[in-house]
Amino acid sequence: MAMGKIIFYEDRNFQGRSYETSNDCAELTSFLSRCNSCRVESGCFMVYDHSNYTGNQYFVRRGEYSDYQHMGMSDCFRSCRMIPMHRGPFRMRVYQRENFGGQMHEMMEDCDSFMERYRMSDIQSCHVMDGHWLMYEQPNFRGRMVYLRPGEYRNFRDVGRPDLRFRSMRRIMESC
Repeated sequence: MAMGKIIFYEDRNFQGRSYETSNDCAELTSFLSRCNSCRVESGCFMVYDHSNYTGNQYFVRRGEYSDYQHMGMSDCFRSCRMIPMHRGPFRMRVYQRENFGGQMHEMMEDCDSFMERYRMSDIQSCHVMDGHWLMYEQPNFRGRMVYLRPGEYRNFRDVGRPDLRFRSMRRIMESC
């Protein structure tokens, strides 16, 4: 499995001190006083504007991100999570209600609108069986997002986002 590599910089436009990692980091300010830009050399990562993988999340892949504000983040980067490459099937069950209740659909591909495809106005729990997924608050993969790795999510308070209602989702493919 190929490892990812991301470099964080204290200032915008890749200026100031830097910190490089290939792993999850729950508190970037342990290494830098602030993180205002980053460069992804390889792999895919989720970056967060709060410590311990909370707050607003943003998906980054190979490329340059010169200013956290252009990414819709409310503050500088404070934590990051490396997304492992997944080869194989993708499978997730989504549920209309918390604790796996209500209407259920099994997903194996991207869905640009739960409402249009399944007549579900809301997803409140899910079980990710295979692969890594991004859930979006708006149709067509727009708005704030949440990264989900394999596991059970009985409610979205479990991922620190009780305020979001999800309207679309996409697989994180091996192109990272």
